[in-house]
Amino acid sequence: MDILYLMILCSVSLAAVFLVVFIVNAKKGQFEDDESPAVRILFDSDEVKEEKGTGDEKDDEKEKGEK
Repeated sequence: MDILYLMILCSVSLAAVFLVVFIVNAKKGQFEDDESPAVRILFDSDEVKEEKGTGDEKDDEKEKGEK
């Protein structure tokens, strides 16, 4: 019977820890943007790189010069 009390105490403590971690992350904004990752896969990877502006202008100039 003592082990049952110990297991209940451990499970309630673990649930409380998870609740605190969830609340802290929710206040930091961890769960704000839930739509972008699902939509991001629909775009072509080249389009995403162009939008980010990776700073590969020198590489682009080299390719233009080689052609």
